[in-house]
Amino acid sequence: LEIDLTGFDGVVVSPGVPINRHPIADKARAAGVPLIGDIELFAEARADLPPHKIVGITGTNGKSTTTALVTHMLKTAGVPALMGGNIGLPILAQDPLPEGGVYVLELSSYQIDLTYTLDCDVAVLLNITPDHLDRYDGFAGYATSKARLFSMQSDGHVAVVATEDDATRAIFDTLSVGAPVRVGRGDISGDDQAGWPTLQGPHNAQNAAAAIAVCRALGLSEDAIAAGLRSYPGLPHRMERVAERGGVLFVNDSKATNAESTAPALAAYPKIRWILGGRAKTDDLDACAPHFGHVRSAYTIGEAGAMFAALLAPHMPVVESGTLGAAVKAAANDAEAGDVVLLSPACASFDQFRDYEARGDAFRAAVGAL
Repeated sequence: LEIDLTGFDGVVVSPGVPINRHPIADKARAAGVPLIGDIELFAEARADLPPHKIVGITGTNGKSTTTALVTHMLKTAGVPALMGGNIGLPILAQDPLPEGGVYVLELSSYQIDLTYTLDCDVAVLLNITPDHLDRYDGFAGYATSKARLFSMQSDGHVAVVATEDDATRAIFDTLSVGAPVRVGRGDISGDDQAGWPTLQGPHNAQNAAAAIAVCRALGLSEDAIAAGLRSYPGLPHRMERVAERGGVLFVNDSKATNAESTAPALAAYPKIRWILGGRAKTDDLDACAPHFGHVRSAYTIGEAGAMFAALLAPHMPVVESGTLGAAVKAAANDAEAGDVVLLSPACASFDQFRDYEARGDAFRAAVGAL
């Protein structure tokens, strides 16, 4: 903030910098210098890379699973592929792919905000639900950020949209790129999904439908697509089966940082001991309410513990555990054979943990210590 930015080509900021209120935004604007991120640097470097294609995947929930699934399906089919962006190693930390490779990028709205020239061969929008509203002018501003991924595409490139909420349907109706592809969980048959062990639940039907559309657009055969779906190993911290003890299954869904992403986990199991809480993004659990009947008891932790306990008490027995370790012990003590002890917090982790991964690791350790 002290130096003269005149003559600079750009200021590269981390996606975590809140450019809606950080003084670097005004400083760069006054100097006529763009604020960019690592994805824009990658986009500007593309001309010097061996010929390749790019898949960009955004949405509030499901980005990581869909990104990893597409990458796995490509590799299974023998196509050079790597994933980056908002998952795993940053894209600039990885070696370039050989000719014919596919870069599969998970893109948060923060990353899209700092990107201007990323022309995705296939761009994907999964869903939009209220999230990160402290960074935007309301929900409409957040949705507009997601939609920018399509505005950077060239004619003839493919847009894939899961049109299962009002915001994604509205964006789909405005698209003029190529022939937009509409997908949804209804595209996936129950019989097919039963053969994909790590892709259970209605939310994963949406993820799979989008991934299938991407791989078809990239020219994979139906046999190769089917093989990739069957062999996909899943991601840690996303409905991850941690252990089974005395007939009780322990599931780590720490990546569920809002109520909308917790709801599918509640839908997936009929008898749940639910551990939730942390730093709340909203003051309700409305998205989870249709599945409260699956919850035998709840154990709240973190800053949102008291608020969530009050919300849930009319519907189920609740224990204000405070810490994750205490919640695991209490839930394990109450659980009976056939129950699932589920960490699906519906909250950010930053009140007690470095990130959702550290929270999931702590859950694994607590289960291991039983």
